[in-house]
This record gives sequence, C-alpha cells and structure tokens, in this order.
Amino acid sequence: MNTRYGTDFPSLRDQVAPEEWRARRDLAACYRLMDRYGMTDMIYNHITAQIPGKPGSLLINLYGLLYKEITASSLVEIDLDGNVLRKPDTDYGINRSGYVIHGCIHRARPDVHCVIHTHTRAGMAVSAMRGGLLPITQTASRFHGHIAYHDFEGPAIDLAEQDRLVRDLGPHNAMILRNHGLLTCGASIAQAFNLMYQLEMSCRAQVDAMAGGLENVALPGNEVLERAAHLYQPGTRRPYGELEWHAMLRLLEAEPGGYPSYDA
Repeated sequence: MNTRYGTDFPSLRDQVAPEEWRARRDLAACYRLMDRYGMTDMIYNHITAQIPGKPGSLLINLYGLLYKEITASSLVEIDLDGNVLRKPDTDYGINRSGYVIHGCIHRARPDVHCVIHTHTRAGMAVSAMRGGLLPITQTASRFHGHIAYHDFEGPAIDLAEQDRLVRDLGPHNAMILRNHGLLTCGASIAQAFNLMYQLEMSCRAQVDAMAGGLENVALPGNEVLERAAHLYQPGTRRPYGELEWHAMLRLLEAEPGGYPSYDA
C-alpha cells in the first residue's frame, strides 16, 4: 500500500496542549465506539469536536480512514469554514460535507461542543418514514418534543443549506435528516455519543416493531410521554452520557489492542 494512504501517524501528544490531547483521545474513542456499536458507513460520516482553548477550531476525521482506524493523532484541525489548520502528513484530506453540516452548527450553537452524523440502516429507514420517530419505547420517549427534522436537499455540499440546517435544528440536540440519516450534538463528546446511541436504538426498535404492522404498535399517552421526555433533558436529573462514558472507555480498553489503539 502507498504509505501516503497508510494509517500510522506520528504522535502529537507532546505537541499539543493537555486539554487538546484529552479532546483528541475522547473523540478518537468516540469514533471507535461508533464502530463498536455498528453506527458506521464505510469511510463516510463525521464526528466533530471543539478544541478547548481554541475558539472556532474543530477536530474532524481524515476522509479515507475507517472509524476503527482513527487515533488521537490522525484527527485534523479545521476552522468553521473548513480550512485545514493542522493535519497529518498524508494524501488523505477531509470531506466537504463534514464542515458544511457540522461547521454551521458549531458556529450557531456555542453550547454545542460535539456533533455526530450517521447513515445507519435503521436511521435511514426512519428518516424515510412520513411519521418520523415514534415514541413507542421508553428510549424513544426521550425525544418526544425534543427532536428536529430537516428536509433532504441532496448531498450536503451547498453552503446555502447551512442556514436551513441551523434553523431546523433550533434549540434541539437531535435531528432527523429526512431521507438521509441522523444527527445529534451535545455539550460534550460523551453527551453527544449517548444521545446518538439512544436515537439509534429508538430507530432500530421502531423498524422492528413496525414489521408487524403499524396498526399493532401501541403509543403511550401524551401526558406520560411529556413527563418521560422531561426526565431525560439535560440538567433534570444528570447530564446523560458522562457517567456512561467511563464505562465505554473501559469497554474499549478491554478489547484487543486496548487503550493505545486510539490514544496514539
């Protein structure tokens, strides 16, 4: 294989601030977890994270690596307009859709530090359903009244779409891109991952339940759904994702290759 398209990158651990290194390792771990839970699409899609102490600077994946190959040092630093500020010495670049979708959300939502976008089978299936996500499970009730929708405009390469993406997302942290896929964001990488995991599980359960016919699917009452959704909102009980994150890192560390596989 041409080494310019390899996956062995020199470590940046001693070349960046400790805060940036922690963000890099957490983001690399998030990519690995997305692969672990079957939420990848070959080399496509993105997860972005703000770099602490560097306003307007994001970390994003190289376009060409599998999620399970991503390490802390392979991540690319870009600005909100998609200009590359720092990347490994490789012929891999970045995918334009990454900053078209992600950059505008980071710019418009200072509370958002991580954005995740997927093209999973279940997510795409629900995105194509007229009724969207149905609150038919406890997991899905989390999104009742707290999920946005954005109509399909073709592959996200047109900068003019950014205003509509931001408008449709509004104050929500989860969005279904109709006929396309899923998107979540959060105040941390841990929170955005937890939200995407729950949204994906909701979509999988819905696809399974609807296999028996929509007429056989039961919906809880609106009062119950509103109460359930409220209990899952940030700040109501705890910031969902933070406690779980430590368990997720232990899961990665227990796999062959362990911790060094992404913290490199």
